[in-house]
Amino acid sequence: MIIKTEFLSVSFVMKTMDEYFVSDIMKEQVITIDSSSTMINAAKKMNDKGIGCLVVTEREIPVGIITERDFVRKMVAGEKPASTLVRDTMSSPLISVEPDTTIWELAEAMKLKRVQKMPVVHDNKLVGIVTTTDIARLCSIGSDSEMRKVCQQILLRLNQS
Repeated sequence: MIIKTEFLSVSFVMKTMDEYFVSDIMKEQVITIDSSSTMINAAKKMNDKGIGCLVVTEREIPVGIITERDFVRKMVAGEKPASTLVRDTMSSPLISVEPDTTIWELAEAMKLKRVQKMPVVHDNKLVGIVTTTDIARLCSIGSDSEMRKVCQQILLRLNQS
């Protein structure tokens, strides 16, 4: 069965958990910001684009990430000025995955690293991003019993400590 939505275009066949990959669900259009930009510019960009994070780059190489959580914990709670540079606030080093990472491995990495957004990098090039929302969206597509099994496997994996 092929399912197409505005967020996702994936061919779902009878698959096991190890046959779904990050490349199946990642968003390829990733909004970035240079590490030399200010946090006020980052906030405006995130607001204008309606997104919750920006991947931080230096010479077009991904080096970190700025999330809404960073704004709360590092900027507001830390009482830093809006002119603070992104490089001084970003979460770094960047935690990322490869496109051929299984959804199972992705879920495990996100759980262990306690992250909600995972940039996808191949050969030092940013090729996409995947979020916990993307995983939830995968789990909610259709009523296919195989998809339910895959989602149950994800949930079991996430609940194992």
